[in-house]
Amino acid sequence: MMMGDVEVDQRKQLPNYLLDAAGISVERMPMLNVIFDRMAASCTDSLQPMAGTPCYFSVNGITNDRVGDIVKDYEANAVAAVLYAEQWDSRIIIMLDRDFVFTMVEAMFGSDGAEPPLDVERSFSNIEIRLVQALFERFAKALQSAFAGTSNVTFRVERVETAMASLAIGRSGNMSICANIMLQALYRGGQMFLIIPHSALNPLRQKLAHVVVSDGRASDPRWREQMESEVHRTEVTLSAVLDEKMISLEDVVKFKIGQVLELEATPRTLARLESNGQVLFWCQIGQLDGYYAMQVADPVDQKREFVDDILSR
Repeated sequence: MMMGDVEVDQRKQLPNYLLDAAGISVERMPMLNVIFDRMAASCTDSLQPMAGTPCYFSVNGITNDRVGDIVKDYEANAVAAVLYAEQWDSRIIIMLDRDFVFTMVEAMFGSDGAEPPLDVERSFSNIEIRLVQALFERFAKALQSAFAGTSNVTFRVERVETAMASLAIGRSGNMSICANIMLQALYRGGQMFLIIPHSALNPLRQKLAHVVVSDGRASDPRWREQMESEVHRTEVTLSAVLDEKMISLEDVVKFKIGQVLELEATPRTLARLESNGQVLFWCQIGQLDGYYAMQVADPVDQKREFVDDILSR
């Protein structure tokens, strides 16, 4: 390689070095917002079969902070899991505050929210820790699905800690992205904190700088099959309208048995096929095996029908 080519390569890499040194800016990584929104939506879906009451997750904010500053306020007041990302060779933290844990315990054990929330300073019980461990497994899968398309990464729960001083995933002064995800259930809630070091996201900086939403949230094959099955089994009522005629109420009260109402329709007139007041298709009317039959001729242009309806008024 010529010396000139080496200098060109070094100049191309210089902006990347500068960005790495400056750290990650949330504003310059809009894909992070999409990823954390996906995770919140996936958590909502995955917990519906487990909880007896709806549990909703939403992103409350994304900030840049030092790991030590994030966890210091939750000593003896939260439980956290250290997740290992093998493809990144890095570790991240998911932390749940006390309100989050107690709310999820009540929701999963059938509480209706009638009793006031538990407000006592005590250590977490073995049952609560075991339930939280199961939640961490689901949250790890939700985060993995949220990153799909941006990074092919798997997250494995390495350990669960109640002592925040034990959450060593690097120097306490290292900068990290912290996503605050709120839980709402039983007229109360709690907070989840997702902490990802800058060192783990730096290699993804270029991908995170562009929003890609075509793949949407991760699909659940069982949910999709059940939805498809139920849609196929759903019964709908169809109505065929050949023609309409506006008449006065005075003429209606004069109707007699055997009276023939003349319509402007002809054998070539297309009939409207409707369901629940919505026009679906234009059809040709005929007979088949002694029954009236409809043959679809044209789909309905909903936009055009709307404009025509407005213009006709």
